Amino acid sequence: MYLHFFYKIQLLFTLYWGRTSVDKARSPLPVNLNRIDLNLFAVFDAIYTAGSLTKAADVLCITQPAVSNSLARLRDMLSDPLFVRTGHSMTPTPVAQNIIVPAREALKLLRTSVQDSHVFNPLTSEKAFNFASRDLLEVSIMPRLMARLQDVAPGISLTNYEVSRSNVVSAMANGSLDFFADASAFTDPHLCKQKIADDTFMVLARKDHPALVDGLDLETFLKLGHIHVSQRKTGAGPIDIALDKLGKRRRIVMRGQHFLTVPSTVVKTDLITCMPYHLAKHYDLAIYPLPFELPPIEYFLYWHVSADHDQAHIWMREQIKDVARAFQPH
Repeated sequence: MYLHFFYKIQLLFTLYWGRTSVDKARSPLPVNLNRIDLNLFAVFDAIYTAGSLTKAADVLCITQPAVSNSLARLRDMLSDPLFVRTGHSMTPTPVAQNIIVPAREALKLLRTSVQDSHVFNPLTSEKAFNFASRDLLEVSIMPRLMARLQDVAPGISLTNYEVSRSNVVSAMANGSLDFFADASAFTDPHLCKQKIADDTFMVLARKDHPALVDGLDLETFLKLGHIHVSQRKTGAGPIDIALDKLGKRRRIVMRGQHFLTVPSTVVKTDLITCMPYHLAKHYDLAIYPLPFELPPIEYFLYWHVSADHDQAHIWMREQIKDVARAFQPH
């Protein structure tokens, strides 16, 4: 919203510098937008509307000398009188007439952006929220969240896309990412976080698996071939770390990047896999508890500190929390 405001200001000056060739010949160098006092345009608008410095002062609740001073600064900045006195009123010059429309649009955008930062109406909002998460949000939470938004915030849209952990903070800082959800906790001074759900790993196998007629024990678990899911090419996951503490090791015969692609292999082979329950329950496969103890999986929601007090962000965090509250690992 603020960028749109400055684009309007740039348009204002484009219109100003785009005058007749005679005017261009005497125009000074383009104005440095970083030196602009935006209050001057509010005064400019008030004078244009009221047609009088005194009336403009009354509208703005400032003194008439303050209005005169602001007008003098704006005249100097634009190298144009902007208004000429005609009897008891101030008549706008052609330059003033050229810039009044973009100036008013820019001021409206600024007022709206300031108001929107304090007031958020989900029923009328058309805000787009960008998420980066793996399977938890996209499979279990986002469908429920979207179903809720259809009723309470029909104009809001959601996008979930992949962002590497190393780029999360910068993406949030530049505004391209609103929320990040992950099963791994990490700490950064620029991020706020909240735990939104717990889960547990389960073992998946095809329903007619010949080795699991009598159930799944640790010996059978270690004997069977496993599909291991990880974003990394090598390295141990939580299953392997827990087994290592027991002095055990499973037989990994396949590695994949995403949990969602694993069931299509499991259903066609004698391979088994370990998967969070919130994903496992969606497939027509046999589900078994792990034959050893493993700490629960904790899922966290992250957002940038700059958005911590933003009303839209606060509202969306509440929706996510409410939806995740209904999430049960069993």
